[in-house]
Amino acid sequence: MKRVAASGSDLTDAEWFRILDAWSVCAYCGADGVALQRDCVLPISRGGRYTLGNVVPACRSCNASKSNDEVTSWMRRRRLDEPAFLLRWREIVVGFATADADGPAEFEQ
Repeated sequence: MKRVAASGSDLTDAEWFRILDAWSVCAYCGADGVALQRDCVLPISRGGRYTLGNVVPACRSCNASKSNDEVTSWMRRRRLDEPAFLLRWREIVVGFATADADGPAEFEQ
């Protein structure tokens, strides 16, 4: 955990729940109904941080297998659907940014 603290990571519990709500399954393999762990797409050892745009939910198997590998080469080796992951990840991150920029929704009268 010292590496996480030293990385400048700032993911809150509320942001983690937003990530879980957005994905609802393992971001890498699509496993459903399993415990999901926080995984940095760009590992801390490669300059990543635990942030809203860099964390995805991963099943234990994917998280352990990926370790600190670069995500796209790891997905290719595992024969996972890299393009689908990248498109979905971008969609979710852009959605977070858009929602945050718009601010809280106002009620129309």
